[in-house]
Parts: sequence; C-alpha cells; structure tokens
Amino acid sequence: MLDLIAPTAHLRSSWLEAFREWPVDGPGARQDGAGLGLVPEGGPDGPEDFAAWTERLRGQGDPAVPAAPGRVHATYLWIVEDDTYLGAAELRHSLNDFLLEAGGHIGYSVRPSARRRGVATRALAALLPRARALGLDRVLLTCDEDNPGSARTIERNGGVLEDVRSGAYGTRRRYWIDLDLDGPGRDR
Repeated sequence: MLDLIAPTAHLRSSWLEAFREWPVDGPGARQDGAGLGLVPEGGPDGPEDFAAWTERLRGQGDPAVPAAPGRVHATYLWIVEDDTYLGAAELRHSLNDFLLEAGGHIGYSVRPSARRRGVATRALAALLPRARALGLDRVLLTCDEDNPGSARTIERNGGVLEDVRSGAYGTRRRYWIDLDLDGPGRDR
C-alpha cells in the first residue's frame, strides 16, 4: 500500500538504490520535491550524512524556524510502499516569486522503475488534504510543457490549467487545484 511518510534514515538503502536510477543529466534528471538542494556538502552517501539530511528535511516545515533566504517553509514527504522508496514530494506552505512563476505549492518525483503505475496520481491525491490542513484553499502545480504524464497526474486530481508560460525556467504549464470541501483535497 502506498504511503507518504516523513524522510527517515531507515530507508537509506532503498533511497540510494532509487537515486542511482535517475539519469545524471538530460530529460528526467530532476528529482522534484526531493530536497536535494539541502543535501550536506559531500553528499548523502554516508549513514551519518544521510541521517543528518533526513533530519534537515523534516525540520523545513517548522514555522518556528525562519526559512532560509529564497526558500519557504515546506513539508517533505517520501512516497513509499512497504519499505521501498518510490519517490518524494514537497508541500510548500506558501509561494515566493519563483514558486508562483515556475514551481508551485507541490513538487514531486517518482523513481523511474515505479513510473506508469499511478504512483504520482495517488501521492498527489494524498497530498491535497495535507495542503488543506495547512490552511491553503487552493494550490498551484506546474510541470514542463513536454511532460504529458505529469500534466495528466495534475488533471486527474482536479488541476485546471491557468496558462503556459515560457521564461528562464523553460516552458511550464501552470495548474490550480481548488481545495474545497466537496472536491480534491477533501478528507478521504
């Protein structure tokens, strides 16, 4: 059964296995929502560094701690099935200028070997009630123009296309999902 959990050092082996599946560069190289920008210098390979990184990810949503410059508070979650890491999601508590233009409230990625099984669709559906619990009444999601799989995932969860924008971050499709009580994001 698919679940969203807080990042944990317990899944280090599975996370490293998944990490090796992503291409180093080119299409599909980004791991949206994974928090790789918060990895300690030297990488997350060693057990201590990995544990420190997962702890840092868990702390990013704490409103008592000021967000780093250019960042917003965010809840990081891992998409898992049993003890297997399938991907990651980031639920951003607010938007800054960059996120409004190109990033949105929610970023997610699924490891290559777990794609095309509905994992992203189910994970996004599970994230929407969490966004509502944060007090958000709607969320912005974006995806690359050339990523029809992500567009379908967003649309299946009630995403309504606002526009397609080209800019410094490429051409992005921008969707809004209303989190009203009768639609996506309702308690399930």
